[in-house]
Amino acid sequence: MSVPPASKPLATKPRAVVIGAGVAGLAAACLMAKDYDVTVLEKNPESGGRVGRLRDGGFLWDTGPSWLLMPDAYKHFYQRMGTTLEAELDLVRLDPAYRVFHEGFDPVDVRSGIPEVRALFDALSPGDGEKVTAYLDSATDTYRMAVKMFLYTTFSSVRPFLTRAMLGRLGTLQRLLMTSLKRHVERNFSHPIAQKILQYPAVLLATSPADTPAMYHLLSHADLVEGVYYPRGGFGTVVDSLEPLALGRGVELRFGYEARAITSTPVDAKETRHKATGVRVCQVNSDKGGVKETEVLPADVVIAAGDMYYTDTQLLPSKLRSHPERHWKHTKPGIGVVVAMLGVRGHLPQLTHHQLILSSEWEEDFDAIFNSPHGSSHSIYVCKPSETDAETAPEGHENLFILIPTSASTDIGHGSTYNDEPTPKVEMLVDAAIQLISDRCGIPDLEERVVARHTLGPADFAQRYFAWHGTALGYAHTLRQSAFLRGNQASKTVEGLFYAGSTTTPGVGVPMCLISAENAASLAADYLG
Repeated sequence: MSVPPASKPLATKPRAVVIGAGVAGLAAACLMAKDYDVTVLEKNPESGGRVGRLRDGGFLWDTGPSWLLMPDAYKHFYQRMGTTLEAELDLVRLDPAYRVFHEGFDPVDVRSGIPEVRALFDALSPGDGEKVTAYLDSATDTYRMAVKMFLYTTFSSVRPFLTRAMLGRLGTLQRLLMTSLKRHVERNFSHPIAQKILQYPAVLLATSPADTPAMYHLLSHADLVEGVYYPRGGFGTVVDSLEPLALGRGVELRFGYEARAITSTPVDAKETRHKATGVRVCQVNSDKGGVKETEVLPADVVIAAGDMYYTDTQLLPSKLRSHPERHWKHTKPGIGVVVAMLGVRGHLPQLTHHQLILSSEWEEDFDAIFNSPHGSSHSIYVCKPSETDAETAPEGHENLFILIPTSASTDIGHGSTYNDEPTPKVEMLVDAAIQLISDRCGIPDLEERVVARHTLGPADFAQRYFAWHGTALGYAHTLRQSAFLRGNQASKTVEGLFYAGSTTTPGVGVPMCLISAENAASLAADYLG
């Protein structure tokens, strides 16, 4: 299905084709529409990518992101679009930010704000309040430096990094890059809950605290200082805001169109470099079923906003790939997840909007995820959006979203949401998670109160989003996969081909996808002058 723009001018501008209508693809289209005739291709029947939604029996679930952090990134993007964050999203600052159910301890509410965090850490371990204040001061300073130097940049020049102010920080930056987040936290804090509150951002970065550079302690500024937000109506409202912004600027959205190849022509005699000329597409999920004949959409610029591995290995010939096969052998795909979306009869006062249910076997959990082929964690995340938004569940019911970290492996299987017969391994993990919530949170009859149940597994992420190994968030933020080491947003071999999304710079998460789109649009503008 093709959704025409609000008004389609005559094609007098350069042509851009964007592959993927996730957050990065839609945002890139919005940013480029002023100077390009833009077409967005999306293989699925709706936009949003991982930011999906599911409705059933009066319940409304987000199928992907549920933590809204870094509101300034959204504010920046909307300002670029001539609108405001307040006009586009109805944000609620959560209090508490989240609740921690740690094995062997009473539940703890985590509230954002330095005074609140200081009081919590002092309660956990007298004297730690002063230490966490210093930790958060450092996190805030590093966060601001990262936003200025490492996020809104294409790394096309070293000049911005050679200022006196930046050179003066090299020693600190080196220590933060060469020390793990695990060691950085544990050298200052000994209480298990305090350690995990400060190490949990590694999960949001699709890696483990032991493999995460301490530089990423900056994320504690996001949740513990700035706060955790919820967009009323769910994360799908972010996509609801992007799509009309794109259409209103003349962007054409084509749903059910799958990119099969990026076409190009040589620009040198040896044919080692090419120039993008278009995208070969086929229409899938047509009214008659199956695949229609392919066509080539001409383009002066192509923005590949899907999985980097898929783009490199499936849409380009081997001689034009940005990375050799050995590169991918050493790349860490991040984490997989099994997701359960439950509708529950009655109220669940034991739970707040967000909760972390944490095992005392923290390191064993990460070992299972990253060092075994089909491992899963005993530490899980549970969201109850009906705590904040009554529209997500029928009256007298609750909405639960459960995320179980797993190995990034499609062998774990798929869930019931998009398949009639879910994989037994996925359903077994969901059953165990329901029992864990029941036991740890004091809800003994939880299982029998479930009136709606839908599940997802790593194979669903691979099938729907072409996610490498079924990774849920994007590639892990190890040292080797951070900042400019994560990859260049401009193809090394095909001029006019640029990358955006969670598998390139600056990284995973919706704010990073918005920033990645802006960087890709900037590179495209420079390319065509």
